[in-house]
Amino acid sequence: MNLSEFTNECMSAFSANGLPCSASQAEKLYILTEHMLSVNKSMNLTAITDEKAVILRHYVDSLTISQYIPEGARLIDVGCGAGFPSLPLAIFRPDLSITALDSTAKRIRYVEETASILGLNNLTAIAARAEEYAHKPEFREEFDIATARAVANLSVLCELCLPYVKLGGKMIAMKSKQASDELNAAKNCISLCGGKTTAVISRNLISDMSDSGERNLVIIEKHMKCPNIYPRHFSKISKKPL
Repeated sequence: MNLSEFTNECMSAFSANGLPCSASQAEKLYILTEHMLSVNKSMNLTAITDEKAVILRHYVDSLTISQYIPEGARLIDVGCGAGFPSLPLAIFRPDLSITALDSTAKRIRYVEETASILGLNNLTAIAARAEEYAHKPEFREEFDIATARAVANLSVLCELCLPYVKLGGKMIAMKSKQASDELNAAKNCISLCGGKTTAVISRNLISDMSDSGERNLVIIEKHMKCPNIYPRHFSKISKKPL
């Protein structure tokens, strides 16, 4: 697609899903797409390479959480991978202060480079293990929102994310249709780490692509401080979830 075609497709896909998208925002997404697909030839960033699918499954999907994030929030994207949802959020929500966290240094360098190309000064990318940085005083219980997309099941994810969330803040897990089963299995972990499930929001991404799929946002409010022992070493988290 050229820029005009891409902009039209963006506006159509966002509008169909009840989300705003301006021409300038679509242009930044176009630059992001061109850069991502170019880098993807030498680095495994995404299995989705069709531009129309990228718009829906990466950009529209990432922005579905925007309405649940308060103005001026400090947000951490745990296991950001290729920068989803952090990069689209940084484009559409310049009011946010976003930290993109991932253990893979190559991907973090890509996210940093992409943010620079797009002129995004509200995003900081850090190469670190989530379970280690959650014990640092400047990160522990300092974020209004912690989010994660396609990282791990909720029993693991809650122990990694909730220690970053301040009291009264929220964790938003972006899940597919298995959310209910995962949530039932994660109830103990949520409680132990100071959380309380407040909502599970289900929706289908609207598209002419038949396999766009069901999406679920699991919203967990932080109402108690997380005990200092959490998160544990990742080997313990993965072998014996709470």
